[in-house]
Amino acid sequence: MTTHFISAEIDIQDSPQKLQHEIEAELQKRGEPLRWAITNVDEKQQKVHVEAVVIGEEKS
Repeated sequence: MTTHFISAEIDIQDSPQKLQHEIEAELQKRGEPLRWAITNVDEKQQKVHVEAVVIGEEKS
């Protein structure tokens, strides 16, 4: 297993709970999230930028 630093862009949701669910669902596609943070909010494009550290399978 290896750790990876990733960035993602997620659409702003109606509620904080929906946003958290969307972020976690997107990160699960890339591995098991260890930690994540919203690093920027683009109100004009209605996007949040997320940076995360995930654990994933080592690719050979």
